[in-house]
Amino acid sequence: MAYNNSRNTIIFPILLALAIVLGMFLNSLFQKGEGVQQGIFQMPSSGSKLDFVLDMIEEDYVDTVSSAELIESAIPLILKDLDPHTVYIPAKDLQRVNEDLKGNFGGIGVQFIRYQDTVAIVRVIPGGPSELAGILAGDRIVEVDDSLVAGIKMTDAEIMDRLKGPKGTPVKIGIYRRGEKDLIDMELLRGSIPVASVDVAYMLSDTTGYIKVNRFAATTYFEFSEGLQKLTGLGMKQVIVDLRGNTGGYMSAATNMINEFLPEGKMIVYTEGKSQAKTDYVSTGRGDCQDLPITILIDELSASASEIFAGAIQDNDRGKVVGRRSFGKGLVQEQRMLPDGSAMRLTVARYYTPTGRCIQKSYSNGKEAYNNDINMRYVHGEFEKRDSIHFADSLKFKTAGGNIVYGGGGIMPDVFIPVDTTGYSNYFRDLRTKGVIYQYAFFFVDNHRKDLVELKDYQSILKYIKTKDVIKGLVAYAKEKGVKPDYKGLAESRNVIETQVKAYIARDVIDDDGFYPIIQDLDKTLLESQKQFQ
Repeated sequence: MAYNNSRNTIIFPILLALAIVLGMFLNSLFQKGEGVQQGIFQMPSSGSKLDFVLDMIEEDYVDTVSSAELIESAIPLILKDLDPHTVYIPAKDLQRVNEDLKGNFGGIGVQFIRYQDTVAIVRVIPGGPSELAGILAGDRIVEVDDSLVAGIKMTDAEIMDRLKGPKGTPVKIGIYRRGEKDLIDMELLRGSIPVASVDVAYMLSDTTGYIKVNRFAATTYFEFSEGLQKLTGLGMKQVIVDLRGNTGGYMSAATNMINEFLPEGKMIVYTEGKSQAKTDYVSTGRGDCQDLPITILIDELSASASEIFAGAIQDNDRGKVVGRRSFGKGLVQEQRMLPDGSAMRLTVARYYTPTGRCIQKSYSNGKEAYNNDINMRYVHGEFEKRDSIHFADSLKFKTAGGNIVYGGGGIMPDVFIPVDTTGYSNYFRDLRTKGVIYQYAFFFVDNHRKDLVELKDYQSILKYIKTKDVIKGLVAYAKEKGVKPDYKGLAESRNVIETQVKAYIARDVIDDDGFYPIIQDLDKTLLESQKQFQ
């Protein structure tokens, strides 16, 4: 047997070599086409077919090609047939993409508006580099690092790219200020600028608190807790948490926030995937608001972590969900870093609400149809009538309290509120489309800044605005911007237009603490939600 083994060891390689030579001979006989050469390539012992193809191109392609560029182009194509939320993030985009979730970025600390092709500062962030340098609201940024940014067409993103940068790095800016003959040149060191994820926390009434959360970031739970403490100190007996337009973020932020409202041992959410075992997220019973009545507001743009929050409150019969059907994202992503500083957000699991619902909407018809789903909901009348929404019986679930809820395609609210189009005339549409209302608000503040800067709350701002005819001013301003007066349309939309003007003026003066208490008068969903506590 030992003999046979050694004999085979000699014969088999000889036969293999003969087969290769014969194959090459036959290949040359049957080769077809002009200018086409066929060679024998050895597949690498390690690596994928993709590595093999890239190696061939790099070594033997007729022209010089950048492998890095080929890879950048290839990765999105590889991912395109996966779910819509598995995405590749190039290294150059990663910092910008992560900023909202980190809760801060490196910058100079200003909010600005593009006003008459000039960067006009609306607000200076307290404690930031700009405030410390003496920059004021109303100042115009004319130059950044000796490059002109005024009087030329630049996008907000392009301007932000020039002002942003790593914390501690310098940036030179040239400021125009009313009353000053020459530009004011400054050199600032960029600082860590917070990105708030809680827009506002204030009292709607003597007993009802309101918290607006715009994303679930690294700092959201801390901000949310601060908001709850503030409102509790003001006498809050019930709370409305507004998640409309909130597209999600960190699941941990959502679970920590929900934990504040649930007794010990209640399921918040669970996740499961092919390579990830079922993981339960259960309340600890340490929350400070376990007995506080709560209502959640959602709409068609509320997604992911927002849906986890709404689903946990709904499935545990803990409170009411009010608004319109949410987006329908029930997939969990992990961000995986790649060696060159790029990253991939890979879907690794699905999440399920406490009753076992997966609310992920279908993406079987491709990403284009998936992304167009919201538009189709509007076309089908879903924003106006609850009856236009249909769920299969197979998607029906029941809460412990006996309430029927549905999976697949988002969270359906307990109380449906249609989109409010009252007062939406063609004149109002034209003002909104051209951004005239927002621009006029800045124009008004800019021309009354000396008076307005002394006002510290929205009530005093409203009192001041009443002494001015803002509607007459808006109509004249709009005419200069190409929107002809339409007094019939103005009459139809006067309440909406005037309320928005006042709210934007207050925002420019004291930020969202001025905006939300004024704009709430137009918010049908918010007004209806307060009735849930009666």
